[in-house]
Amino acid sequence: MVGGRLCAMSNPPAEATDDHFRDEDWYAADLTGARFVDCVFSDVDLTEGTTSGALFERCTFHGGRFNASTHIGSAFVGCDFRRTSFFDATFEGCKLSGSEFSGCTLRPMKVTGGVWRGVSLRGADLSRLDLAGLDLRDSDLSLADLTDAVLRDAQLDGATLEETKLRGTDLRGASLDRVDLSAASLRGTRLDLAGAVLLAELHGAEVDTV
Repeated sequence: MVGGRLCAMSNPPAEATDDHFRDEDWYAADLTGARFVDCVFSDVDLTEGTTSGALFERCTFHGGRFNASTHIGSAFVGCDFRRTSFFDATFEGCKLSGSEFSGCTLRPMKVTGGVWRGVSLRGADLSRLDLAGLDLRDSDLSLADLTDAVLRDAQLDGATLEETKLRGTDLRGASLDRVDLSAASLRGTRLDLAGAVLLAELHGAEVDTV
């Protein structure tokens, strides 16, 4: 039991607060409009599940699977994902602000728009993912592998990129205010003029664009 009563059910509830769900089989469950606050999910199987307009606030996910699941306009705010699989999951216009991912499987995964501000993806394998246009402001991408990933027009202002692998990463059009690119691995990184100027200035160059 963690913070509340221990639930054992085959079908997910529409809402729950301070509950612990363990070893639940919620395969292909429809969680449209569901609301979970301060809940713990231990080894819960949400493979091929669907959320639309759902809210998960300050929830913890230990293990478990979101494989081939689809999430549209849902929010996972301040959540803690540990050793959770998102293989082939889809996130469309979702909010994951303040959430942390540790030891998770995050590829392949489809992400279309959304706000992932302040997320921690430290050490995550995000290689070859298309994260174009995603709001990743103030996120921690330290030690993450973004090799050949697409971050075109993404918002990366204030993001931490210490020892991040950006080899072949497409950063054209991305906003990079307060980002230290000099601390990342940049071989083959694709930058637009603004990004190239920023990188040059970080290395002490005085750039005249006139």
